[in-house]
Amino acid sequence: MTVLRRLKAYLDENEVKYEVLVHPETYRAPATAEALHVPGKEMAKVVMLKDGGDDLMAVLPSTFKLDLHRLREVLSSQTIRLATEEEMAQVFPDCEVGMMPPFGNLYGLDVLVDGVLTEDEEIVFPAGTAREAIKMGYDDFEELVVPRVVEFSDREVKY
Repeated sequence: MTVLRRLKAYLDENEVKYEVLVHPETYRAPATAEALHVPGKEMAKVVMLKDGGDDLMAVLPSTFKLDLHRLREVLSSQTIRLATEEEMAQVFPDCEVGMMPPFGNLYGLDVLVDGVLTEDEEIVFPAGTAREAIKMGYDDFEELVVPRVVEFSDREVKY
C-alpha cells in the first residue's frame, strides 16, 4: 500500500478533513509551495535525523533552515545528524526519497515540530511523492501525530 493510501485511510478513520493536492513534479518544499500557491511558511518540509540508532523526524516551514546546532542543544544530544538518503529509503520504503509525510507516528518515529508551524491554521506537506501533497488543519495534525514542539529552525535563512 502506498503511503498516500495509508495516510488517507488513517485520516478518514479519524474523521479528519483534508485535501489531496496534485502538483507538477517538485523535489524541494519551496518549489512545491510555489507550485501550489501556498505560503512557504505553511508548506512543511520533513528532515530526517539520526540520534545514535534512533530515527527522528523534524518538521519545519519550507522557507526555513534546520539549525542542527540549536536542535542538539534543545535535545541535549551531540550525536544528532542528518539521515542519509539510503537511511531514509529504509525507513520509508513506501515513499519517494525525501517526500515522506510528517506522520512519524505511522512509522513508530518521534516527531519534532518547529514552533512556528503551530501559528497557522493549516499545514501542507508531501504525501509520499514529488507530485502530491496534503492540506489539513494544523490542530488535526497535532492531535493525530502528537509532536514535540520545539524551536530549532533558523528563521533568518530563506530559500
